[in-house]
Amino acid sequence: MATLREAWAGAMPAWGAIDGTAQVDLEQMSDPGLIRVTDALAKTRREVDAMLARVAAEVARRSGPEFGETGLAKAQGFHNPVRLLAASTGASRTDAQRLIAVGTATADRQTFSGERAPSRHPHVAAALAAAAIGLDAASAITSMLDRASARATAARIDVVEAALVGLAAQVPLETLMRGVREAEARLDPDGVEPRDDDLRTERSLTMREDRHGMVHLHAWLDPESAAPVKAAIEALVSDALRRRDPADIGLAPVVEDRRSIAQIQVDALAALARHTLGCTQTLTPLAKTTVIVRVDLDTLVSGLGHARIDGIEQPISASTARRMAADAELIPAVLGGESLPLDLGRSARLFTRAQRLALGERDGGCASCGQNIGYVEAHHISWWERDAGPTDLANGVMLCSFCHHRIHRDGWRIDAGPTEVWFIPPPHIDPDRLPRLGGRARFALPVDRVA
Repeated sequence: MATLREAWAGAMPAWGAIDGTAQVDLEQMSDPGLIRVTDALAKTRREVDAMLARVAAEVARRSGPEFGETGLAKAQGFHNPVRLLAASTGASRTDAQRLIAVGTATADRQTFSGERAPSRHPHVAAALAAAAIGLDAASAITSMLDRASARATAARIDVVEAALVGLAAQVPLETLMRGVREAEARLDPDGVEPRDDDLRTERSLTMREDRHGMVHLHAWLDPESAAPVKAAIEALVSDALRRRDPADIGLAPVVEDRRSIAQIQVDALAALARHTLGCTQTLTPLAKTTVIVRVDLDTLVSGLGHARIDGIEQPISASTARRMAADAELIPAVLGGESLPLDLGRSARLFTRAQRLALGERDGGCASCGQNIGYVEAHHISWWERDAGPTDLANGVMLCSFCHHRIHRDGWRIDAGPTEVWFIPPPHIDPDRLPRLGGRARFALPVDRVA
């Protein structure tokens, strides 16, 4: 709180701090000051959540079944510690259960001889105590590691835990979850196929019409079913968004498009249905749209391990990848086999399909923000016209439109290699210009080097 108060006071102009209390007007803060206050508030929140998780674990311990009716929760008039904490925090029971789970997973333990032992997840515990990661990140990491612990050695679990904690301290929760899914697939390769079966069993689609005439679609799609649906809709949405920017296609839009993304997606779904019912030729944006399944050659041959579908974050099993390759119109991008000639120099301006596949493998979507690969394009790092940059993999990067314009506008530098892409911020964003790792390499784990 002292650090927060100092940041708040420092963010105000000399004439603006009227009484030194929190009632000062936020509008008087400078932009850098507001960022410092935001960071201080976020750290304070993480510190409070970490302490609350520790307290929740102790509440749960004192409310254990061995205490019977004298347990803490029941003595306070609650059926269990989850209900007590939910009432105390004003949060849901799910949030209360998460507090208990994280607090228990990161608490120090006591051996049978009475000695203190480290927590089951020491890296998460240390990062949580230092307010380096948030409660949701700690929950995602510890719950996954607990699931995988029965099929992985303690050494592999430790390496993955440390790597995920490092990732969690740098990226938002949505990006961390991609790393968590990838880590679980590597720690427990035999569990990928059963998870595929479970997800496929849970697939469903319900349709109903309400009294206003609106039809409600509620779908739960497993990765295999979702891949072609998602790829087709995203292709039509991307085409509509490109038409909003005449510079991207060289033509002015015929009619101004004011639809929201959600509305464009509905129209895309309707267009796909109309096409299936009566069209005799493929819709233009779909002519070049293909489901891409990426799998290592060893995995394809042995049938052990996992594969990935472009645009779907959940890994799939090798058998699912094989089935998709047999049943669907898709491109299996097998890695480690004979490669294609992917460097074109100055002979062509646009990146080829093979080059985009290779860049997609390295970057996994927008190399900067992680946007879904269905909404990104291959761009030259050194510009084609201004810098005479070649159309080669070393000069290519996958970026969404927002990051593409931001990087050029703000003066970021990009260094790309065969497996990694780094973003170097301009001095006004980071005076030290520390490189930031992007692309799929953010989720690479050294787990395979540990027995």
